[in-house]
Amino acid sequence: MDRDEELLRGRVYGADHDDPRRSPRQGRDYAELVGGPLDGLLLDITGWTAADMDAGVVLETELGRFGGGGRAVYDPRPGDPTRLDWSGDAP
Repeated sequence: MDRDEELLRGRVYGADHDDPRRSPRQGRDYAELVGGPLDGLLLDITGWTAADMDAGVVLETELGRFGGGGRAVYDPRPGDPTRLDWSGDAP
């Protein structure tokens, strides 16, 4: 694991590296992003419905194949609502 990957682990997607709230907070629900450029980050899914989870997510990232302005696509892992698996990058 390189330094960038190490810094991302255990951090909530969308939080700045110097944000004191970048770690998970009590009373919130999170899904782990597995694989791809956002591997190891947590996504706040508090209040999401089953339909929201089934739809998966497309998240902006500068780390993927398309660099700045690119997106990483994550789909729900069957049988495990706490994990979203990377399925590719999009422009």
